[in-house]
Amino acid sequence: MHTVSWTMHGQRFYIQSLTLHIINSMFFELINRFLSRDEYLKTLGLPRSSEWRVVREKWLKDHPQCAVCGSTKDVVPHHIVPFHVDPSLELDLNNLITLCETKSFNCHLFFGHFKHWTRSNPNIKIDAEYWKSRLKENEHNF
Repeated sequence: MHTVSWTMHGQRFYIQSLTLHIINSMFFELINRFLSRDEYLKTLGLPRSSEWRVVREKWLKDHPQCAVCGSTKDVVPHHIVPFHVDPSLELDLNNLITLCETKSFNCHLFFGHFKHWTRSNPNIKIDAEYWKSRLKENEHNF
């Protein structure tokens, strides 16, 4: 067992690596009780507004199709300005677009986050329109 140390506010702290491992395990166990791994990555652990579920359900009722591929399966509201960047926009309907998370093609991850949850696509509405028209053009070619 070795000691891990760090400095914070000019004070030196020491902790045994085993203790650090236990703290990390407890932290992730606590997070997993309340958030799925994907939800944790999407929000970076920030708690959702108590109104989010109602806004989410209403959004999906009014916008049931993926803005890119048109799928109605596994659709989610995507925050254009990510929730972890500006939590005040979480419930702003102008900050949402519907994207899918299907196993065959995850438009949310691919177009909304450039294949990594910590990235964001500020041009997702323009990109969604472009790719939706391209997909429709290609339907006629097959």
